Amino acid sequence: MKSITLILVTVLLMLQSFSQPKTKKAIFIIVDGIPSDVIEKLKLPNLQAIAKVGGYAKALVGGEKGGYNQTPTISAVGYNSVLTGVWVNKHNVWGNDIKAPNYNYPTIFKLLKEQSPQKKIAVFSSWLDNRTKLVGDGLPQTGAIHVDHHVDGLEKDTIRFPHDRLSAYMHKIDEHVADEAAAYIKSDAPDLSWVYLEYTDDMGHRYGDGPEFYQAIEYADAQVGRIWESIQYRQKNFNEDWLLVITTDHGRDSATGKGHGGQSPREKSGWIFTNATNLNDHFKENKSSIVDIMPTIARFMNITVPQPVSREVDGVPLIGKLSITDPKVVVENGNATIRWKAVDKKGKVKIYVATSNNVKTGGADEYNLLKTVAVGKEEVSVSLKDVPSAFYKFVLEGKGNVVGRWVVGEKKLGLLRFNL
Repeated sequence: MKSITLILVTVLLMLQSFSQPKTKKAIFIIVDGIPSDVIEKLKLPNLQAIAKVGGYAKALVGGEKGGYNQTPTISAVGYNSVLTGVWVNKHNVWGNDIKAPNYNYPTIFKLLKEQSPQKKIAVFSSWLDNRTKLVGDGLPQTGAIHVDHHVDGLEKDTIRFPHDRLSAYMHKIDEHVADEAAAYIKSDAPDLSWVYLEYTDDMGHRYGDGPEFYQAIEYADAQVGRIWESIQYRQKNFNEDWLLVITTDHGRDSATGKGHGGQSPREKSGWIFTNATNLNDHFKENKSSIVDIMPTIARFMNITVPQPVSREVDGVPLIGKLSITDPKVVVENGNATIRWKAVDKKGKVKIYVATSNNVKTGGADEYNLLKTVAVGKEEVSVSLKDVPSAFYKFVLEGKGNVVGRWVVGEKKLGLLRFNL
């Protein structure tokens, strides 16, 4: 009788557990320096298995060529665009020296910790600066955000990982990073994690396009696979729902494949693999960019993005419904012509403008509502005669999401230079 009672209690507890909403957890992995043409031609069973669950798409890196948000296709610059959801004109990381990040544009880690301090975050990386400078672990500028678990700085450990001429030590570091991430996710399941794998970029710089570079990518695929196995274990054995996003920070030059940093199509050719199942058309039509990852994680984890932040974010969520994408603005002779793509033809879009950039220094911008129009109209002209300026921030707010556009120029005969 006691055994029957025990079985019934166990079953009831299990039913109660699985009737509860699943805990949302997310992890993003940056595999350094792989253009989309290479990732698409190799046999990468783990990445391809993840794509079968969710999807794969090309993704822009480096902002808009010739535009106000053009961004160097350099590693740390790309990492910070993933973390913050904004391009370099805002986050201010222009190179790998990470001289002066503008922490007024918060990372996804900071947003999570501000709203849910009890939730755990983790960083697994060869490169110490990813945690200490980009995430800003313990810095007063980030509100002394605390990374609960980290495995990093291994490039400085020349005892365990003695440096060699061919950089094989970096492969060993990536193996260790991936193993540590897989083990910790399986055992402790932090709420939000970042894994960074470097060896691919090292081999790209050393050999360019060729077998050594391709082998490094295959190694990375196996490393991602071990992490994916831990996620699947958690989803099977715990009441958890996981989002996995894998991306890259930049492509490579077309001539040799050894360089990057410029604005050539191949240097800007990023990509995203994900297990997300409710991907929207913005993703499916290959219109995404790496700045879309931050708002995607926020939406998945139900992290509220405060209005002042959402008006600065350059990306849009890759999951769920969107109202508007692709804002474009032309300012001429005291008028603005504003265009957008209506994803959801129903509802309204509110169009705001500000003429300051106080967010850059930690302040707030005052936005004026210019007009409210049907979202399906996809174009409107408004007068700016009451708000003359050499700088405008336009924000379009729909039911499903927010998009923004800057116009930067000089007041000269009522004409402002603009970037489409």
